[in-house]
Amino acid sequence: MEWLEASTENCPVQISLGVVGEKWTLLILRDACNGVRRFDDFRRHIGLSEAILSNRLRKLTAAGILKTVPYQEPGSRSRNEYRVTRKGWDLWPVLVALKQWGEAYGDDSSGPVLDLRHDECGAPVRVVVGCTEGHTDLAPSEATARPGPGARMR
Repeated sequence: MEWLEASTENCPVQISLGVVGEKWTLLILRDACNGVRRFDDFRRHIGLSEAILSNRLRKLTAAGILKTVPYQEPGSRSRNEYRVTRKGWDLWPVLVALKQWGEAYGDDSSGPVLDLRHDECGAPVRVVVGCTEGHTDLAPSEATARPGPGARMR
């Protein structure tokens, strides 16, 4: 079976984009991974409307990417803050890859907004593609894509 003969109905890329494929969703996740937890802080930092933010936070929570944890400021009502779950942290390499790509091909030459470094040695963090046998920094020419066992005919 060739790739063009395979149905993309159950494609993991398509399924993933159905959950996190919107600009605002990825920006919320970026901020959450960088320690933003509260609704007003997300709204102020990202600059989106309350309605869109509420919708995206609800979607990320329903998908298990974020979880809510109640908190209460003295003299105020109880509210929820948003914490990244293990499932959400599994998207961190995607955010790092987007950051890396944006730094390489973006229009801003003033330097990165976020300086991400390895705690142990201080070197910049980057995403690399590897195989399960430990070969890393693979180029596209070193991998072959073919329909997998879950592929169905169109």
